[in-house]
Amino acid sequence: MNQATTRSIARTIRNGLFATALTSIAFTGQASAEETLKAISAFPQSLAFSQSFKGFVDLVNERGKGVIQINYAGGPEMFPPNQQVDAVRRGVVDMQYGPASYYLGTMPEADAWVGSTVTAAKARENGGFGIMQEAFSKKLGVNLLAHLDTGVKFYIYTINEPKRTDDGGIDLDGQRIRSQPIYNSFFEALGAIPVSVPVPDVYTGLERSTFDGSGWPIVGIRDLSWDKFLRYRIDPGFFQTDLAVVVNPAKWDGLSDEAKKVINDAAAEYEKTSYENFQKVIEETDKAVRENGMEVITLEGEAEAKFLDLAYDSAWKRMKDSGSEYYDALREAYYDR
Repeated sequence: MNQATTRSIARTIRNGLFATALTSIAFTGQASAEETLKAISAFPQSLAFSQSFKGFVDLVNERGKGVIQINYAGGPEMFPPNQQVDAVRRGVVDMQYGPASYYLGTMPEADAWVGSTVTAAKARENGGFGIMQEAFSKKLGVNLLAHLDTGVKFYIYTINEPKRTDDGGIDLDGQRIRSQPIYNSFFEALGAIPVSVPVPDVYTGLERSTFDGSGWPIVGIRDLSWDKFLRYRIDPGFFQTDLAVVVNPAKWDGLSDEAKKVINDAAAEYEKTSYENFQKVIEETDKAVRENGMEVITLEGEAEAKFLDLAYDSAWKRMKDSGSEYYDALREAYYDR
């Protein structure tokens, strides 16, 4: 073998080794390109709502293999629920799931979801979701990704049978009802006294009869074992769940376009999926509590209409009185009652 041939073979080997090295580097880069988001929930992981959020996380992780993954780190034990969005804004965590109404003082537009009569999918179509994205960014400093678990209404539950009015309505005059800001003005209009009690303390409060009832979504009442004490439910349901998924803006901007697409596509799809899932949960829960002895008091006719008007008007009036620049557009998009 002459020297020229030897040099040619050496060059081939070197070039091959260099190409192999480049390929290895490329594959290493691809392997390390998978991005990760740390997510938390406002609710304990055992609650149905957190389990639904876990379904969204699983959907993203399934479709985002090699691109994007979400690490579901926990619930209220990580941060107090009403401080979690601020933790996202500051970049302490990347993503959060929980009620937008926890931040009504800063973002009164959350009442558009509280007083909504349309699904999240419908609001994406009519532009309402886009307006809410702008409000979340401007008022809370976070990016809104999804409005999950819509279609779950709220109810008033009581320990003892509530009194009725002459026109077939409900008389809650003087009743101490566990509340939160979204209920307060509505409960007061019914004569009740709103009582602020953290969720972990409600069971003990009911056990000791320190208040007479509670407002709560139909879902989760059994998970928390409150149905052991709350033996009456007033129908119809009112309002709607206002559960948002938000992400830190800087973290979002740093994601690849592919990762953003995976998350956005999953968000739009899971809004529909979670709505359908909860319709089944609602049906099962309603059947179970009735079979377990809960008595449902159903308002009808004018009494029902008056009850619902008081509820929805309280939410929309609160936003209007706040001076929100988005009031008219949000009411048109989210309220068709």
